[in-house]
Amino acid sequence: MKKLLSFALVLAVLLSMAVLPAAAEEKVTLRFFHRWPNEPKGPYMDEVIRKFEEANPNIDIVLIDPVLNDSYKEKIRVLVGSSDIPDVFMSWSGSFGANLVKSGRVMPLDDMIAANPEWADLIVDSQWGPFQYDGKQYGIPWSMDGKVFYYNKTVFDELGLTPPDTWEEFIAVLDALQAAGHEYPISAGFSAEWAVSHYLGAMVQRMVDPAVVAKDYALEGDFTDQGYIDTLNVFKDLSKYMNPDPNSVDHTYARNEFIDEQSVLCLMQLAEIKYVADGAEFEYSFFDMPALPDGKGDPNELEGAPEGMMISSETKYPEEAAAFVRFFINPENGALMTKMTGELSCVEGAVNEESISSPMQLEAVELIKKASDTTLWQDNAVDATVASAFMKGGQLLLTGDKTAEQVMEDVQAALVQAKQK
Repeated sequence: MKKLLSFALVLAVLLSMAVLPAAAEEKVTLRFFHRWPNEPKGPYMDEVIRKFEEANPNIDIVLIDPVLNDSYKEKIRVLVGSSDIPDVFMSWSGSFGANLVKSGRVMPLDDMIAANPEWADLIVDSQWGPFQYDGKQYGIPWSMDGKVFYYNKTVFDELGLTPPDTWEEFIAVLDALQAAGHEYPISAGFSAEWAVSHYLGAMVQRMVDPAVVAKDYALEGDFTDQGYIDTLNVFKDLSKYMNPDPNSVDHTYARNEFIDEQSVLCLMQLAEIKYVADGAEFEYSFFDMPALPDGKGDPNELEGAPEGMMISSETKYPEEAAAFVRFFINPENGALMTKMTGELSCVEGAVNEESISSPMQLEAVELIKKASDTTLWQDNAVDATVASAFMKGGQLLLTGDKTAEQVMEDVQAALVQAKQK
């Protein structure tokens, strides 16, 4: 899809998305569900809804009470399988979106895209694929992201350290930090399982043959490759550089430890730049997960995935629902999203000098666009039963309650359960 649009064309696209053509006199109600009840994303969603209703006075957006991550995952699955499915709803990509699509109640959006090529051309090319299933587009990318190690550049410069490319270089950096008095250079919080998967997903991609991973994640393999065990053991070894008992604290704690200069590194999403920019009093930067020893995966891939919007195939108002999605995902509201929330919009040009809180957000967009491919979050990339076995296993590995071999035995047992669904 093309990426360079003139200002006049962008303005025309925005105007075309703002108001629907005059239609029937009836009042239309669209039910919308998202997962952000709190600041800063909750107020952002409310503002875009307000703007849309103002531009389309015949359409009311009824917001289903938002709930946070894990609760949202459960509730949207239930709603999609019920007679109470929302007209428009947010979804993760990868296997999570695929499971919703399997219900047969999610609308393919290829016709909407074909009918609005100027609007579709505004979305970053690489973000479409994770919402494609069986050759059709079922979700429209809304935000894009990646997972990287943030580091305190001031400390690195003082010690003459540079960002590592290989695991050997990474360990050398961590050893140097400990020798300089930083006993636990990495802050980590794994009380929520997903935080474990963000380590393991990226590390598995770096270590295991991509053909093996693809087959296993599609539930067509057996998860017996030695690379998984090697990955888990490397992860366990890395934990000696982390704060004690990371399973007892959450990711927000880990991020705040980094911002408060209690740690030197923290694995975080690019969407978290705003938190760091608003709180840190030091210079910071980030680097991608280093290449693992004897790894068979492409070290230039970036872990991450877009989130997006889906439309119910049972909506009574498909045209209005599509207009709402196009309005939500446009340059103006994309820029507002980045400015208010720090999320990186999938819309070309929305992350700009006026919308950012830190120049690092511009670097983040370029990092995403330059990556050779996207490694989906592990809990999005594979069946939830299998992902949970990985995540819980990672937690138990760090406490010493499981060995890497035992974790993979649990993953293999979860694979059997997943195939029986």
